[in-house]
Amino acid sequence: MANAGRKPVGVMEFLLHVMGAVALFLWGLHMVQTGVDRAWRPELSNLIQSSRGRLAPAGFGFLVSVGLQSSTATGLLAAGFASRGLLTTAVGLSVMLGADLGSALVVRLLSFKIELASPILILAGVALFFRFENHKVRQSGRALAGLGLTLLALSLLSQATLPLRGSVVLPEIAESLGRDPLIALVAGAGFAWLLHSSVAAILVLITLHASGLVPPEAAIFILLGCNLGSSLIPFGLTRSGTRPARLIMAGNLALRGGVAGLWAIGAFVWLRTGGTAISGPLPLALVHLGFNGTLLILGLPLTAWVARGVDRLVPLDRTGPDTETLPGLPSSCLDPASLHQPQLALANIRRELMRMAEIVAQMLGPIPDILKTGDAEKVQRVKVLEGILNRAQSDLKRFIAQIGFTSGEQETEANDLAAIALNLEYAGDQISKSLMKSAETRKDRKLAFSAEGWQEITAIHSLVVRDLALAQNVLASSEAQQARQLVETKSEVRDLVDQSTKAHFTRLRAGQAASASTSNIHLETIRALRSINSLFATIGFAVLSGRGEVLESRLKPAEAV
Repeated sequence: MANAGRKPVGVMEFLLHVMGAVALFLWGLHMVQTGVDRAWRPELSNLIQSSRGRLAPAGFGFLVSVGLQSSTATGLLAAGFASRGLLTTAVGLSVMLGADLGSALVVRLLSFKIELASPILILAGVALFFRFENHKVRQSGRALAGLGLTLLALSLLSQATLPLRGSVVLPEIAESLGRDPLIALVAGAGFAWLLHSSVAAILVLITLHASGLVPPEAAIFILLGCNLGSSLIPFGLTRSGTRPARLIMAGNLALRGGVAGLWAIGAFVWLRTGGTAISGPLPLALVHLGFNGTLLILGLPLTAWVARGVDRLVPLDRTGPDTETLPGLPSSCLDPASLHQPQLALANIRRELMRMAEIVAQMLGPIPDILKTGDAEKVQRVKVLEGILNRAQSDLKRFIAQIGFTSGEQETEANDLAAIALNLEYAGDQISKSLMKSAETRKDRKLAFSAEGWQEITAIHSLVVRDLALAQNVLASSEAQQARQLVETKSEVRDLVDQSTKAHFTRLRAGQAASASTSNIHLETIRALRSINSLFATIGFAVLSGRGEVLESRLKPAEAV
């Protein structure tokens, strides 16, 4: 009786140790993702945004997923670009296939038992974070420390399962899963969904399998279920997002589901024809890598076909671009109930600025495509988005006028935020009026840019998109290092515009017909892009000014002139 009384305590201790180890692993993954995202998001975004064809997007998706240690995070980046018109569904699917293989490689690397790696990575990461001021170095240190914590968590998880290795009940449950592959698949998918991380789910499975707690017959079907669950996670996260994002996630789910089905049938046949005589644990990390390699090989040639299929199946957005609401975003973040709570009201204004910046991003993203095709529907969408942006700016001004400020600092901050909103509206005006006019003029006159001129325009546009992504980060974090980086990158766009202008006049003097016919359009386009980028840089100036890091005047003293 005494032993029976102590048994529940042992179970509770086991559950606490396992849950604590899994929680530490998820926290470590979160630190890796946030560290890499904060340090290298513009560079990672540029990799995905520059994707074309099939192999390059898959390669970029692979690299980004290894860096973020998450195919879901990579998929959400791709979905965001698709929402802005920067990626087609087929290209987005290629990114996802590469990301899935990258995530599988992460599982393989983390499955190695390197005892000293964890403390070394944690020490190195903490040292980088606390001893350096450079933003990229500090956030890279955060990522290294997070990676060390994931390895430590896996070691703790392995130790936590030691008391169960003599258990009689758990192996029986696991063996019953091996006899019912369908339930094992569902269990694996549910486990991955519960943890919201296929990397975590599969590494926990590998640990339990290596401990002898999950037999091979069950492990392989649970593994396939985890892979299926990993496609359900981004599908669920984008279910209320824009249609382009939902198309990519639906296509990814279809591809993973199809390959998981094929593997499940193959595993079932293999186990029923002699595969049950397995000595020792299966190399699940290699099986997982093989599954995702198969997915890439089979899925990459089918991306265009799958994209057309999901385009027919996924319903259109119920709210069209002619309504006040923007698909995937709230209609407004300005809550009148917060007017008498200044700090809460200021927080709402910042959220509204993030919404406005996302509207600008959706206007700016498809500019090269619109300039090239003059697509009337896309031109109209940009103009509708400008109307939504203008109303947002007007509403924000009225909201600020009604706030009951309790200090001069609060009022000054509100005025600074209002200036940012005005600059975002100006950026929208430049896109809608100047760039759309250029696109319509080129289409009406049936003009074509010179190859060199077009390359210059797209290069400048890529830098401006990059700086807008950085500006959105600054709006969200008010981080001084990123704000300084945003201000400094303004000169890159300026220099590129100057070089393009000189090269354009060189082509005119050489008598190039294409340059002559599109001269006004070319110059107006690059000038507009430069102006738009300058408006984004003011967000960085606002943050630095609030910290006292901006001089009041850049003029020389009068006596020095």
